[in-house]
Parts: sequence; structure tokens; C-alpha cells
Amino acid sequence: MIVIVDYGMGNLGSLLNMLRRVGVRACVSATVADVAEAGKIILPGVGAFDAAMELIDMRPGLREALNTAALERRVPVLGVCLGMQLLVDGSEEGERRGLGWIPGEARRFESSAMLKVPHMGWNVAIPVAQAPLMNDVGAEPRYYFVHSYYVQVADRASSWMTTTYGVTFDAAIGAGNIMGVQFHPEKSHRFGMKLLENFASL
Repeated sequence: MIVIVDYGMGNLGSLLNMLRRVGVRACVSATVADVAEAGKIILPGVGAFDAAMELIDMRPGLREALNTAALERRVPVLGVCLGMQLLVDGSEEGERRGLGWIPGEARRFESSAMLKVPHMGWNVAIPVAQAPLMNDVGAEPRYYFVHSYYVQVADRASSWMTTTYGVTFDAAIGAGNIMGVQFHPEKSHRFGMKLLENFASL
């Protein structure tokens, strides 16, 4: 069972609906018990970095349950959009520390007359590593992005896909069982559907 973690910020319904469309058993839950028993975990996120980490830390036992699942039980975890940024050490958006499972930092796009922030719309994400999450997604899969901050991982081996919007940034990252995508697979039609199928099959 895939557990979509409801900590108070995230596109929960759309993720759940897309998983159901591909025939995957999933549920939305805010309970530590469900996280502790999950076969796979999706960590969604829409909004501000500090607010998301504060909400996680306000739920007794949730951070510990996530750490145990990801680092000890080695459950496959997928961070989506802001959820991917929470996987790294921190963000220029705020002062709170992230989960720190993949070394890296979220940085703000520099706005200009030619570069509108947030980055919003469809972009190609180029696979730069071989990982089961990207099996058969194609050479130039297109995904839907909405974000003002982007991740740069410290170890380039953790970069799985890149996208260029003014700068080249990490669109998908991973380290073993922990992975994240900056885009919204639930809004990315057949490309997102395939990626979620791949995650469900891990």
C-alpha cells in the first residue's frame, strides 16, 4: 500500500486519483501508524518550505516515523514538488532544516524580464541517470512544473533528471530508496502516469 502523507500541505486528491487510474492501491493518511506500516510513501507538498517542515514537526512522532521508514526500513519514498525540496538539507526560502536525506539545497530562481517566477508550465526533463523510476519514460519526457525554488544536489550522482529554466536544475533526484521529482506527475498526463507506475512497481 502506498501512503500519501497528509501533513497539511499537498495536492492529495489529484495524486490519489492518478494512482487509482493506474490501478495502484493507495491511501491518504496523517497517522504515524500508517506511515510506520506503509509499503511505499509519497510526500507531497504545495507552498512554503518552512511552513511544511513546521507542520511535519508539529505532528507528534511523524518525523521519526518518516526517518525510520526511509532510513531504517528503506521503504521507497517519493517527494513531489515541495515534497522533493523537503528531502534535502534546506532552502533559501526559509530557516528550518529539511529532512536531510539527500544532501543538497533549494535555491530561488532569479527573476528577470525574460524569466518569470514562478516557473510554471510544461518542460522537458532530461534523464541523466539510470534508475527504475524513469524506466521507459522516453528520451525527452514532458512534465508540468509550478515552483519558485529549485534543487541542486551536492552529489551529481543523486541527479536523475534535469530541466533548464534560466539555469539547469535537478528535476528528479534520488539516492537508493529515496527519490523526488520537482514536477507534478499527477498533472503530467501519460508521462506522469508512467512515472507513478514505475514508483508503484519498486
